[in-house]
Amino acid sequence: MKRNVSLSDISDGRLYELNDMVKADCGDCKGCSDCCHGMGDTVVLDPYDIYRLTTGLGVGFSELLMGKVALSVVDGIVLPHLNMVGKSGACGFLDENGRCSVHSVRPGICRLFPLGRYYTENGFKYFLQKDECKNTSRTKVKVKKWIDTPNPTEYEKFVLAWHRFLEQQEEDLKSMDENGAKTVSMNILNLFYLSAYGSDRGFYEQFDERMEKYYEKA
Repeated sequence: MKRNVSLSDISDGRLYELNDMVKADCGDCKGCSDCCHGMGDTVVLDPYDIYRLTTGLGVGFSELLMGKVALSVVDGIVLPHLNMVGKSGACGFLDENGRCSVHSVRPGICRLFPLGRYYTENGFKYFLQKDECKNTSRTKVKVKKWIDTPNPTEYEKFVLAWHRFLEQQEEDLKSMDENGAKTVSMNILNLFYLSAYGSDRGFYEQFDERMEKYYEKA
């Protein structure tokens, strides 16, 4: 999801890489779940998020759509996002104590927060979002440790590939009519989300196969 704001207005003015130290560690949040409330449809899920959730929880994507996850249009494309429920608009995965019940397989945006990604023509770097996390006593942690994802370099390659893919699809949609745009969205949803991922195979291999299949049909 794009944000049309100045980086200087929302960050500490620095850009970080995987091995840099950044003041993001919230000390296990210590009971705070403020960032898990009132997020609307902004916690958009990518295919790796769905792979982690479905294989880690032993459920299908259709089951996630029964309350924990919802669909919305993001920059012209239908994509899933974490569903905020109840009067407080809480993430559906929070337990009765306000703790994440899927912490080990939580989505990438959740792992990233309070960091964000700043994309350029050559890739992306990380920035620290100021005034987003309510914890004012954060400590420094290495970016790749904070993100807590296996094979972080490979993960970054996937994140960039998916970002570029969506950018291209968004551009292509500009020349399509409503039916054409709907077909593109459904193809993406079916191929990268609804079709089950095998837990016996690595995600990146399966993702690459699906990308090839998508362009074969295009």
